[in-house]
Amino acid sequence: MALKVIGAGLGRTGTLSLKFALEHLGFGPCYHMTEVFAGGRRNIPLWLDAVSGKPDWDTVFTGYHATTDYPACSFWRELAEYYPYGKLVLTVRDADSWFDSVSETIFSDQMMGSLAGSPTETLMKGAIFDAFGGRVRDRGFMIDWFTRRNQAVVDALPSDRLLVYSPSEGWEPLCAFLGVPVPGEPFPRVNSREELMQSSRERGGVPLDPETAERFVRNYVETLKARAFGGQAAVPAAER
Repeated sequence: MALKVIGAGLGRTGTLSLKFALEHLGFGPCYHMTEVFAGGRRNIPLWLDAVSGKPDWDTVFTGYHATTDYPACSFWRELAEYYPYGKLVLTVRDADSWFDSVSETIFSDQMMGSLAGSPTETLMKGAIFDAFGGRVRDRGFMIDWFTRRNQAVVDALPSDRLLVYSPSEGWEPLCAFLGVPVPGEPFPRVNSREELMQSSRERGGVPLDPETAERFVRNYVETLKARAFGGQAAVPAAER
């Protein structure tokens, strides 16, 4: 099954909202980092192969029509080439606010500490952190890296294949790009910084036990999806 939509945007740029939006538009199931954790015993070894230069994309994305978020967004070039008919969506946000968000959530000491010594830590290092050269707490470097990285996506792809998109824009530009009708429901707005931080505090990060971690993430995503179309129009679309 070929991917129809490839999310090139980094984590904390509205990627979970985009996942739910794509699924609502008929481009689901949509892969996301939550899928890695929700099926970790199967998925993490596949991504470790990808990190080591031996990806099996057909197996990774079996049953999926789209993908967003880490770790797939780190392989946007490879996926764009492997799925030549797939359209790419680059979710964006203000670089300063992105740095604040990742520093307090997915790049936080608490979150990463909960993964220490696990295969997931190895995956995160290879797919995400190696690109930063140990400067993940350097605001100036990270903001510049974020800006240059996104520009590289724009420079590499033709305009008819790439949508540069902020989820705050709602359905219209996304639906126009994908050639589908605009739904009557409000655009899904989920996974705010506060929600993720609360979940992390309650659990102390992602549970180390694989079975517990899978159950925890599945429940987390199901809870957010149930609220996704609840008319939360006042909530900022980007993942705060």
